[in-house]
Amino acid sequence: MDSAFNNLDAEGFLQIWQHFDAEDNGYIEGTELDVFFRHVMKKLGMSVEITDDEVKSMKERIMSAYDIMPDGRLQLHELATMMLPEEENFLLMFRRETPLDNSVEFMRIWRNYDADSSGYISAQELKGFLQDLFLQHKKTLSPHKLDKYTDTMMKMFDKNKDGNLDLNDLARILSLKDNFLLKFNMEACSQEDRRRDFEKIFAHYDVSKTGALEGPEVDGFVKDMMELVTPTISGTDLDKFRKVLLGHCDINGDGKIQKNELALCLGLKYSN
Repeated sequence: MDSAFNNLDAEGFLQIWQHFDAEDNGYIEGTELDVFFRHVMKKLGMSVEITDDEVKSMKERIMSAYDIMPDGRLQLHELATMMLPEEENFLLMFRRETPLDNSVEFMRIWRNYDADSSGYISAQELKGFLQDLFLQHKKTLSPHKLDKYTDTMMKMFDKNKDGNLDLNDLARILSLKDNFLLKFNMEACSQEDRRRDFEKIFAHYDVSKTGALEGPEVDGFVKDMMELVTPTISGTDLDKFRKVLLGHCDINGDGKIQKNELALCLGLKYSN
């Protein structure tokens, strides 16, 4: 596989990805996969007449090695793992170094790089993110290379092509895991079940273990709550709902949501 893509860089990878992800849904599957593997086999200099059985055989072999999920699809980072050399594979670097299983850490990153609190991350702010990532790995980039990587990331993940990254775009870059709140039945009948679920939920977002949600902990909880209603939210939408939630739940006005305050908001009887 390496011999076919020895000189491939991130920009060239993007062109290949966009060609085969015809539906622009973030993965290659079905007939798109067959076309992709036929293309790879031609790149490898295999016979001009490539049979369907040969395509199927290669697909099974490669998918077993690179379909990490496994879900029968090739996602962006899986294909990058297969095709890009290590020095160009900053997509893989994102996922290796920032494994996110909690929206709290995700929102901490969001707040850090949405430096002007505009509700989105601009190309300049993304450039700062990339620069910090490479510095963390003790790698230096020329200004030209940094500009090129920033442009490539924007083209890959700016879904509405407005020149900015919103919350959903950043979630795709960082491969944020599924919404934690989806694990729970919000319509649980018994008070006991609701209280048990509440304890698990609060513990998940109370990363600092202080008994109160504050800063990115509130942000993470708000983000996941909003996504139960709508799959697409903006940074400005989140800020508005955060303000509403604090106005409703922050009874003592300290800018935090205490455990008993959140329980009261959710209609639960809670005692310390």
